[in-house]
Order: sequence, then structure tokens, then C-alpha cells
Amino acid sequence: MPVLLPPALEPFLDLLRCPTCRTPRLHPGRGALRCTAGHTFDIARHGYVGLLTGTRATSGDDAAMVQARDRFLAAGGYAPIRRAVARLASGSAPRPGTVVDVGCGTGYYLAGVLDRLPGARGLGLDTSVRALRSAARCHDRASAVTWDVFRPFPLADAVADVVLDVFAPRNPAEFRRVLRPAGRLIVVRPTGLHLAELRDRVPAMVTVDPAKEQRLHRAMDPCFEAVDTERVEYPVDLTGSEALDLVRMTPSARHVSWADLNVDGLLPDRVTVSVLATVYRSR
Repeated sequence: MPVLLPPALEPFLDLLRCPTCRTPRLHPGRGALRCTAGHTFDIARHGYVGLLTGTRATSGDDAAMVQARDRFLAAGGYAPIRRAVARLASGSAPRPGTVVDVGCGTGYYLAGVLDRLPGARGLGLDTSVRALRSAARCHDRASAVTWDVFRPFPLADAVADVVLDVFAPRNPAEFRRVLRPAGRLIVVRPTGLHLAELRDRVPAMVTVDPAKEQRLHRAMDPCFEAVDTERVEYPVDLTGSEALDLVRMTPSARHVSWADLNVDGLLPDRVTVSVLATVYRSR
């Protein structure tokens, strides 16, 4: 039996562009989306649409990482970040109608924004099909498609009121292209203090580049100006399983020795969460 079009995706059909030929609008039928030129993109039974074609980007978000992230986020460790993102997203006027979350992961932050913005619709983009299975059902007004942030987005020009980029790679030119003139981009990234206690105990964990902020501002400056930055910083107490999940949900999971992590007392029982959330407007 063909997979039906997810109801949350239907409002986006006018905004989507065929990723192969850029033809406006995709049409549903027989478990897929099609453009008028005949290019076809399957609707997965988990609810997301596979728009990414050709050589796929490598995603670190495998099943174990996604499960660890789901568990950790459900425990509330990053809830203050989620609230800050939702608050910054809701500050634009008029009321945002379309939210695009680039590198959406499981849709945790997208769902928080949609909760804050009644009536808004959300679209998550990510390369990880494992994460998109969660993102496609993170909210009744959220939909999800496979996509690589470094390629031109499968969206028309000036269709988004808010673009989210939370702990994700960035494509400033595409962010500006898909944002409406009064829209806002929200970028969240870690400071040098973020999870420092964990990185001190587990040297194989990926570190935060000291030049990260300078590189970010150089990349964003041709397309955007920063209008507000909020620092979100607080301690989080961890159980042993939560500390393990915090390692498993990051790219560091590829580099650490799990046998070493099982040593009693190695992982901290408290870490500092420290991020910067900046609102940008197009130049």
C-alpha cells in the first residue's frame, strides 16, 4: 500500500522545489512526491521525504546516537536552550508562519519553537534518516525531508520567517535566500566552557575551536548582521547513564573508547552547559 502524504508536509508543497531540476512545486501521488519533469522522491513510511539525491553526505547521526540524544533531551538537560531558541524565534513580527530547521536532528528545537508559535508550520532538514524518523513526528505541525546543508536548499526564495541552526553546519548564502526580508536566523553554538568537565575527563572528545566565534562572524558578515546574542549557561547534574548518553549523542562518539568510559569515577556527575544564541537579520 502506498505511503500517504504526511498532513504536516502538505502546506510546504508550494514552497518546495525539485532538488534535481528546480521545478516549482512538488505533487504527491503513489507514495512519492513528483515534479512536472518526472523526478520522483519517496515518502518514507516513517513520515519524512527523501529529497537528497546523488552522493549522500556522511552523517554521524546513526541509530545509537539518535537514541542517546532522544534519552538525554527527554531528561531536560538542554531544556533551557530550547526555551531560549523558542523565545528568540517568537520575537519577530508579524507572527512567524514558516520555520525551517537546518540540521534539525530529532526535531527537539523545532518542536519547541512550534509550541511557542501557535499556527506556525515547521520543516526540518537533515542528512540522517535515523534522526528524521523522530523529526517527522516531533510535532503535529512539523514535517521533515532529507537534505544536506551545503547544497542549495530545495525551497523557493523568501519563504521562511525563521531559520534555525542549532549545533549544526551553516550555509549563510542559502539562509539569506530562503528567508523573507523581515525574517530572522537563529544560530546556536557552544562556547569554550560547554561540557568542559566532560572534555577534561575524556580527552578523545571533540574540543571547541578557540577561533570558532571569529570564523562564524567572518562567514556570516557578508549576508547577515547580528541583532541580539544571548548566553545560556547553567550546570546540569548527571547520572552515569546520562553522562554516557551525552558522549554518545555527539560526534565524539566515533573517537572514544567505550571500555575506558566504564571505569568508575571517570565521567563527571555535573557539567556546564554553555552556548551562545544569536539572532541575525539579512543585510
